[in-house]
Amino acid sequence: MKNPSLLHSVSYAGLWGQAYLSVDDFVAKAAVLGYDGVMLMAKRPHLSVLDYGPQERAALRALLEKHNLRHSVIAGYNNLTADMEHGEVPHREIQTLYITELARLARDIGAASVRIFSGYDNPSSDHSRQWRLIVDTLRECASRAEDLGIVLGVQNHHDVAVGHESMHDLIRAVDHPNCRAMFDAWAPALQGDDVGSAGARMGGYAIHTTIADYQLRPRYRYNAALVNYEKQTPFVQAVPMGQGFIDYRSFLAGMRASGFSGTIAYEMCSPLHDGGEMKTLDEYARRFLEWIAAV
Repeated sequence: MKNPSLLHSVSYAGLWGQAYLSVDDFVAKAAVLGYDGVMLMAKRPHLSVLDYGPQERAALRALLEKHNLRHSVIAGYNNLTADMEHGEVPHREIQTLYITELARLARDIGAASVRIFSGYDNPSSDHSRQWRLIVDTLRECASRAEDLGIVLGVQNHHDVAVGHESMHDLIRAVDHPNCRAMFDAWAPALQGDDVGSAGARMGGYAIHTTIADYQLRPRYRYNAALVNYEKQTPFVQAVPMGQGFIDYRSFLAGMRASGFSGTIAYEMCSPLHDGGEMKTLDEYARRFLEWIAAV
């Protein structure tokens, strides 16, 4: 069974010097390119909850329907462990309100799910306290999303539970049907894990995955005292699908074997090997559709 293919609007948000499209123009672009749906960046300059009121939401929903884009995911940008240094600020409430509003936005435009994150490691707190905060907040957010008919998906991006075994533990600890995983291959590949095994571990919990391919560029720092170079952490360079080091075939095979049947989004969320002109963005986006059709 074919997984619906989505294009992530962050690719055309101009954040890394790439060409920019408005939300409406991006939706039209995704349809012309042949995608089944879109993943919409829920922050400025795209789909901010501050800018999209009832009229704007209704118009966007009509536009998605007009272009027959039947699958939509809202991409949220939260950090549940932010500002733990200041206990008097109700940060958990602020984050919960933001995620709830994203779920409301998703409902209003006809999307089924919202991508969220866990939290970056906060040096002002220990791991156990951060873990409890994240589990409790995700459970409350999932309950509120359920009331709106929306499923939340946690992406393995932020530090806490970024490892696939810890992500597995996190979703099980939250233990709510409206809190699932949006599990990507990028993190386990960079961490040196077997992406096929990671996919098999998480596929049954995942409702979505986001794909981008990369090559590793070695980096060195010259040490004059040694008249030699010291090896540094490699730079990650975005390249067209199929030209990078991530074994996506094994990853998707593992995901599907353990029950994954969700959506797959393509994103260009860093500087591209061939530059950021509109022509390049479109070529990369088309290349993904050719690649995924054969996987």
